[in-house]
Amino acid sequence: MRIAYLECFSGMSGDMFLGALVDAGVPARVLEETVAALGVGARLEISRVLRSGISATKVNVWVDEQKDLPREEYWEEREHSQVHSHQEHSHSSDDQDKRGHPKHSHSHPGESSRAGVPAPHMPHEHSHGRGLTEIRGIISAAAISSSAKKTAIAIFEALGTAEAKIHNTSVESVHFHEVGAVDALVDIVCAAVGAEALGVDEIICSSLNVGGGMVKCAHGTFPVPAPATVELLKDAPVYSSGLQAELVTPTGAAIVKTLARRFASFPEMTIEKSGYGAGSRDFPAHPNVVRLVIGEAAPDASLAAKTATETITVLEANLDDLNPQVFGYVMDRLLEEGALDVFGMPVQMKKSRPGTLLTVLCKPEDGGKLTQLIFTETTTLGVRRREEMRQTLARRWENVLTQWGEVRIKIASMNGSVTNFAPEYEDCRRIAAEHHVPLKTVMQEAGRAYLGGAERP
Repeated sequence: MRIAYLECFSGMSGDMFLGALVDAGVPARVLEETVAALGVGARLEISRVLRSGISATKVNVWVDEQKDLPREEYWEEREHSQVHSHQEHSHSSDDQDKRGHPKHSHSHPGESSRAGVPAPHMPHEHSHGRGLTEIRGIISAAAISSSAKKTAIAIFEALGTAEAKIHNTSVESVHFHEVGAVDALVDIVCAAVGAEALGVDEIICSSLNVGGGMVKCAHGTFPVPAPATVELLKDAPVYSSGLQAELVTPTGAAIVKTLARRFASFPEMTIEKSGYGAGSRDFPAHPNVVRLVIGEAAPDASLAAKTATETITVLEANLDDLNPQVFGYVMDRLLEEGALDVFGMPVQMKKSRPGTLLTVLCKPEDGGKLTQLIFTETTTLGVRRREEMRQTLARRWENVLTQWGEVRIKIASMNGSVTNFAPEYEDCRRIAAEHHVPLKTVMQEAGRAYLGGAERP
């Protein structure tokens, strides 16, 4: 199986992903033709740059012959321009050059950033931004594959949904600059087309370095990562290296969350080629690049494509002075409060005392309340906690009819093929008690009903 591994140790933005695609072998003309097909007055500038000693491909988006800027640079330019504008209005004709023209400020007229907020006196300003309906229309009309259109629209919808939640509005009512900016449109559609051009079966992504500090955008000054970025990266592994900058943009987060099949550490693979995509800034001693590695997955690694990968929290506590009757009660309470699984193992503790190792598996967001429950209901003085990755088969439920009533069947499958099934214990136990039938008989009958394709309720 052919896979691509995206390493985001310096964050993730749309232009960095495009640079990595080109550097890894996607022909530049594929992206250039995609931009032309959008018909939005944009073009790409592709060059080689160094980022902390690493040679990488830099992709810049030009709109109406004005270059896009990262948010931080854009707002610095805007503030600088406003200061100069104020000075120009307050000074006399001494501020004009010998030709009678006003002196230049450091900003570039008409220049816009990914925030989509126009610089002062921007001639092609669209302060209303674009809504998703207009964006869907532009993408649908473009001469690109139907699958790339579907992917690009899905990325925009993910971005729009996140922004709608942050700003307390509906996704169809979102008219904001981050979605409407032409450079974001170019980044996202080119990302969809370029990912398809890679010809891989799966894109895997590393954990994401989100950065830190504060960032200015169209809606004000926000903490890094920006609220929309946090919303988009739910269930994704993230961290901050301490660098005070916005390393993962909302557009970058939407791209990686939609394109990546799963998040994992570097997979076992045979490397064929790699590429580096450069960010706009060059941080001292920190290579501002993303790396895209292409190759063949090891035979055992293909199992990951057939299963779901998720992060779970493991809680453990050693108990040597707890009433055994209470232990059963604690297990029930933990399951009632959302634990995925609870079990105990006999252990030999210090001073040769026999004890029990209590282990709880839960979702990371439930770790705090379940730890509190363990402290409250047991005699332990400490609870250990760690995060682990687990792979799970797809699971679903079906109901079958037996002569005594309905029984739920839990069915596990891999790539659409059923690998395991089991009657629900609680259903079978209830029926056995109500009808005075051996529990094993009820379970056997439910299994036969499922295998025989008996009538479903």
